[in-house]
Amino acid sequence: MYRILFVCHGNICRSPMAEFVFLDMLKKRGITEVTAQSAATSTEEIGNPVHYGTAAVLRRLGIDYSGKRARQMTRADAESYDLLIGMDGANIRNMTRISGEKYASKIRLLLDFTDRPGAIADPWYTGEFETTYRDVRDGCEGLIDWLYREGTI
Repeated sequence: MYRILFVCHGNICRSPMAEFVFLDMLKKRGITEVTAQSAATSTEEIGNPVHYGTAAVLRRLGIDYSGKRARQMTRADAESYDLLIGMDGANIRNMTRISGEKYASKIRLLLDFTDRPGAIADPWYTGEFETTYRDVRDGCEGLIDWLYREGTI
């Protein structure tokens, strides 16, 4: 089983959106060799549910996110996941700090899997959850394409 961990600052907006959108895409395609979860780089939101803006997008799409609570990424995650995907440069720096340089090759930005690499803006600040969704969707589509090209699926 190929394991992916999506990571953002608080694990209530972008990374859970990526986790559940990606899992939904895998399910609809019948892909069973890959799984995903999400985590935070900070401790600020640990135990909190998905942000209402992300929840609204996922509900509109008919994607179940029930039971999700924010948790922080650990060094053990870096060891056990095959790919660690952040949403912006600050996430990447913090993920590298948490995991250690040994696992730096596993760390990527989600939009790096698209033809428009870069950061996904944090809707906590922008309020643009639909824009975040479009970026996450595009990144997840690109990630699935990459997994096919790499022979993972």
